[in-house]
Amino acid sequence: MTWPAEGGPGLKTKKDIVLTSKPHETFSDLALIEPLQRALSADGYVTPTPIQQKAIPILLDGRDLIGCAQTGTGKTAAFALPLLQHLYDKPAAVSSKCARILVLSPTRELASQIHESFGAYGRYLNVRRTTIFGGVNSQGQIKAMARGVDVLVATPGRLLDLINQGRVCLDEVEAFVLDEADRMLDMGFIPDIRKIAAKLPTERQTLLFSATMAPAVAKLAHTLLRNPMRVDVSPESTTADTVKQEIMFVDRPAKVKTLLELLDNGIYKAIVFTRTKHGANRLDGQLHKGGVKAVAIHGNKSQNARKKALEAFQRGHLQVLVATDVAARGLDIDDVTHVINYDMPDQPDAYVHRIGRTGRAGNEGVAISLCDSSERHLLRDIERLIGKSLTGGSTLPPAKHARKNGPKSGKKFGKKKPTKSHRKGQKKGDQGNEAKGNEKKPWQTSSSGKSDGNRKDDGGGEAKQKRRRRRKRSGQPQIKRAAA
Repeated sequence: MTWPAEGGPGLKTKKDIVLTSKPHETFSDLALIEPLQRALSADGYVTPTPIQQKAIPILLDGRDLIGCAQTGTGKTAAFALPLLQHLYDKPAAVSSKCARILVLSPTRELASQIHESFGAYGRYLNVRRTTIFGGVNSQGQIKAMARGVDVLVATPGRLLDLINQGRVCLDEVEAFVLDEADRMLDMGFIPDIRKIAAKLPTERQTLLFSATMAPAVAKLAHTLLRNPMRVDVSPESTTADTVKQEIMFVDRPAKVKTLLELLDNGIYKAIVFTRTKHGANRLDGQLHKGGVKAVAIHGNKSQNARKKALEAFQRGHLQVLVATDVAARGLDIDDVTHVINYDMPDQPDAYVHRIGRTGRAGNEGVAISLCDSSERHLLRDIERLIGKSLTGGSTLPPAKHARKNGPKSGKKFGKKKPTKSHRKGQKKGDQGNEAKGNEKKPWQTSSSGKSDGNRKDDGGGEAKQKRRRRRKRSGQPQIKRAAA
């Protein structure tokens, strides 16, 4: 497949695109081939989302692209449709162990969803595809790659492992897609991505999608893409208007009870986020004790267990999915009515990704965050990121101190004011420090004139006073020192 040279006809600069592009009200307005149009109609898709309207024409022209869009905006179709059309327009044989299109995803769940999307959109095309990710036996993946595929969707770790084993070859990749680049950064995949990219052909089309454009992501894009076009469908790090956001200030010990009360108040399908895997397991058990049908998913669960949990949740057999940020990244589940932040996220952009699990595809959703006093600084970071107050400008509750006058209390150490007994002398029965021998004595003065009761010999101590008294006793000879 031959890709158009940079600066193809009518798309020389970003300004040209802004001036010449027109809104596409339906998919039929886009220059998509008939088999793709038929697949979209079969699934009931009529109107493209903003990211699809802007990205598809650029990608059909073969340009590199940076897409800054929130999850749930339809970006998978934005890159899958034009790439499938390129495969159709330029048929080519693929060698054993090779792929023509490579899509990298941060999680197994998202990789599976992208794989399924390519299958749905390309149902009327003869496209071979497979997925590669960890958590399952690799023999099936090796067998699928032995014949070669048109589309390979993979997570970085397992892909790099199979490349090093000689089971996968990237010499024939014509298009490279890096999805959820900001999450790749958070999960520490950037070194693996650079190693994978180094094995790709220089002449290729590269696409990078990210919900936020952190400096490290922008730097990565600069090294991977050539003269890319950038598409922004909404301001960076903003939350969808379809999601109603609420904050509840709750003491930490009362969070479980509060959550159970919320779930008993007509919530049909909710994703509850915790900060850690251990926290997800613990909360799952607490919800079961409270009579709630729930399941936890996180990185320590096997791929089979995670798949079964997601299927049960999607079918409505479970009310709650308890998840960590990594496990829930990119999940596209219908009818999620609520997202509940049991733990406030450490990173403010994770809040945007979390609540993006509801209010998708134009539907309305509710995001509720349970914030205890130790998490108020995390709430303020989130408000700064999204550019609005989630508390209606109300004053946050004061932080609770870990211990009185301790280092974590926020109070400065200070000297105690002397009590009346200290000022006027020791009262009868007082067993304070002065009664224990710390009272000031006439000879206990330092050279500066300040009290120094801890010095044993300061030139006027008790031992010297005793020696003087012994010399004055009757019959005691006077000892005279010889002159020097």
